[in-house]
Parts: sequence; C-alpha cells; structure tokens
Amino acid sequence: MNGTPPPAPGIAAAPAAEATRELLAQGTLTVRGQIRAASNAVLFGTVEHEGRSLPCVYKPVAGERPLWDFPDGNLAQREVAAYEISRATGWDLIPATVLRDGPYGLGMCQAWIGEPPDAEADGEADPEADDEEAAGAAPAAAAGDDPAADEPAPLLALVDGDEPGEGWKAVGFAEVGEGRTALLVHADDPRLRRLAVLDAVINNGDRKGGHLLPRADGALYAIDHGVTFHVDDKLRTLLWGWAGEELTGEAVEVLRALSAALSQDVPLAERLSVLLTGAEVDAVRKRVEALLSSGRHPLPSGAWPAIPWPPV
Repeated sequence: MNGTPPPAPGIAAAPAAEATRELLAQGTLTVRGQIRAASNAVLFGTVEHEGRSLPCVYKPVAGERPLWDFPDGNLAQREVAAYEISRATGWDLIPATVLRDGPYGLGMCQAWIGEPPDAEADGEADPEADDEEAAGAAPAAAAGDDPAADEPAPLLALVDGDEPGEGWKAVGFAEVGEGRTALLVHADDPRLRRLAVLDAVINNGDRKGGHLLPRADGALYAIDHGVTFHVDDKLRTLLWGWAGEELTGEAVEVLRALSAALSQDVPLAERLSVLLTGAEVDAVRKRVEALLSSGRHPLPSGAWPAIPWPPV
C-alpha cells in the first residue's frame, strides 16, 4: 500500500489519467447503444472492473469506412496514437483511449466526456444525436453571450464586422445564410493554443468545433482523431487564430521533451510503432523538429483546404 486511497467504487479517475486508461483496457465492455448519425460505427457503452464503472465510446474497426488517402492501418489505431502523443505532452487534452477487443471485434475504446446519452428501451442511443453532440460538445455562440454559471464559456463564435474583438482570434469568414457572412472566431484560450500545437504535431486533418469538449471544472478535452498522422501536410482546423505567431515558452519546452521522447530507445516510440507505419512515426519527429526550428505556429499550406467542412 502506498497510502493513497483507491477511487470509490463506481468512480473513475480523471478522463485522461492512467487509471482511466487501465480501466478501459481491463474492464468488461458492454455496448448500450449506437450513435446512428456518425459517419462510422460509434457505439456507446460502459466498462466495469473491480466495482468501478465508466461510460465510454467504442468504435470497432469493422465499422470504419475506408479512406482512399489513408490506406495503411485504421482510424482506431490513429485515435490511440493521438492519445499517446497527448499523454507525452503532459497536457492531457485527449480522453484516455485504448485499442482493445470488444463485442464487435477490435476497436478504439475511449472515456466518455459529458453526460452519457439516454438509452432507449431496446438499448440504442438517441438516433438524432451524433458522436460529438452526445459527448457534450457546445455549439458556436455569439461573442459576448453570457453562458449559464454552471456551463463552460463558449470557445467558438460568429461575429459581425471584420475584427474578432477582445479575447477572440479570427479564423475567417463564413456563410450564415441569405447571402450574409460573419467572422468565425475562437477564444484566445491557452487550452486551445495547446491543442493547436498538438494538432500540428499529429497533423490533424479534421479539427472541427464539435470536437472541442470544455467542462465546467475548467478542463478541455478533444475527440475524434482518426484522420491524423498522414505523412503529407493535411492540417485542417478551426484553430488558425495563432497561425504564424511565436510559440509560447511552455509549448517550446513541451516540444523539446516530446522530441526526446520520440527517440528510438524510449517507450513512446515503441508504442507508436505498433499503431503507425515507420514513415508516419518519422513524420511526427520531423513535424516536431520543424515546429522547434521555426518557433512559430504553422501557417496553412495552401495545398489543402485549411478549414474542415462542416466546420462545426
């Protein structure tokens, strides 16, 4: 005994913690329903182990739709690899994620963020909710909105005019209907800035607004990392507000530590080598070194749409 009391039965550790990862990997996985509007098979369930229970997302490989530009591996492996990188940064921006067997075969299993969906009598989740909405994602709001005291402040907004306003960073103009446009902005938030760096490292090709899950306790988690780790520049994101700006001192230190952790002789590189191709792991190293060399947030390449569609 180390003197630290174990979590109470039924209570899991923090969503990104090692204890949560172990529960996901070792627990009995039971599927409770399906999030039907998702583009790939997304199942809601629970894992239970030694009196502890945790809601989770289970995405079996058998339910994935093949992507022509990602011929190697699968989305589940990339989701786990993204979590491994997040763990290595120490920022814990991605909920604990493991690759494991389940009722429908090998798949990704991830801690659920937000209120679990209501299951129907037949055990299926609400068919009108997609995986982002069901996980508690907040939609974009108008800048200046006053959220309820027990709700996280909005991270995205649409504003009139050409300037984002204090506390916001501009992304670009968006069509809002009837020939009108509005400026899409995101919060000038250090949590989002860390996520922008993480996305650059993992080469995230699909960072949408619905993937951002802020919590009332101040934590921020991000989900859906299947379209990542391509060897070519595929970065598509709503977090371009810092593009071209200098990296923070914190980010530089994290990237230096990550560069060291990606050397051939440490566990992180070994774990990634099981999940990604050798070329993809090498590309991660090169992206980290490029960020350290430039000392700045990346700019859109111009060879690929910079903003995913739909953006939220």
